[in-house]
Formats: sequence, C-alpha cells, structure tokens
Amino acid sequence: MPWYNGDYPPSYKNQPVHIREKATEIANEILKEDGDEGIAIATGLKKAREYFEEHPEEKPRDSNAD
Repeated sequence: MPWYNGDYPPSYKNQPVHIREKATEIANEILKEDGDEGIAIATGLKKAREYFEEHPEEKPRDSNAD
C-alpha cells in the first residue's frame, strides 16, 4: 500500500520530518517496483539518511524542530 498525504509507515514515526518525507517518497518508488512493503520501508529509511548525508544543503536549517 503506498503512503501519501502525511500517511507513513509506523517505523518512521520518530524520524525528523525531512527524513520521514524523503523515506516515504523513496519507499513508494520501491514499492511500485518490488511490491514488498518490508523492503520498501527499510530501504526508504536507509536511502533517505544517505541522501541527506550526501546533500546537507537540502537539510532544513532548523532540523531539531522536526
């Protein structure tokens, strides 16, 4: 089941908003290709963290408020 409009996997609940949104975006794409929710959720979170490590300029300045 894809996640949209603020709906996201429960395991993303305690993540900062910018990570959660990017992870959800990535997980939805993986879900389209693979169909396995578990893999999509885990990979989405991992890739979102990697993305913001590689692109710190896209991380919100006030990320502590997330």
